[in-house]
Amino acid sequence: MEEKINEMKLDDYYQLDNQENGLSSILKRGFDIAFSIIGLVPAIPIVLVTSLAIMLESPGNPFYLQKRLGLMGKEFNVIKLRSMHLDAEKNGAQWANKNDNRITKVGHFIRKTRIDELPQLINVLRGDMSIIGPRPERKIFVDKFSKELSSFPKRMEVKPGLTGWAQVNGGYDISPEEKLDLDLYYINHKSLSMDTIILLKTVGVVLTGDGAR
Repeated sequence: MEEKINEMKLDDYYQLDNQENGLSSILKRGFDIAFSIIGLVPAIPIVLVTSLAIMLESPGNPFYLQKRLGLMGKEFNVIKLRSMHLDAEKNGAQWANKNDNRITKVGHFIRKTRIDELPQLINVLRGDMSIIGPRPERKIFVDKFSKELSSFPKRMEVKPGLTGWAQVNGGYDISPEEKLDLDLYYINHKSLSMDTIILLKTVGVVLTGDGAR
């Protein structure tokens, strides 16, 4: 009898846990939709002006689509403003570094202020991404780093984000190991309060460029 009672309590716990996870997902998706719609209003004129600046410095399409891996490894096209020269990857895919000479002058500015990420509000609205989560990576890098870092695929257990713990605490040029540590910290501690902290830190990054090397 006691074992049955314990089993019932355990089942009730798992049922409650699943309900809470489901409710959290619904609330987060609702927030993502609302935030992306509201965010697109001021983002559109900023993106248009930035697009012109990009084309004046480096002729060519100011936007580009790039295949990334999202939740559970599902592939999607991420939308970004171009921060590098058109021939940036003529020698193949490369991991960005601190003094990357492929980045244009406008590119340095939009990376520092994260303006290059604004078109991804469309990805959020479509459901490819969330406002907050690990950055989505290209398959070539996921495959490479997964061989070197066994925990790297764990980053794809949550939906990738426009901003996140690694983005506001590391910047673009941190090592895969550093990025993984920060992303795993977020995954293991994610909560409404932590998401709020990340949003506030993101505002700080955008206004000051701090942490966005």
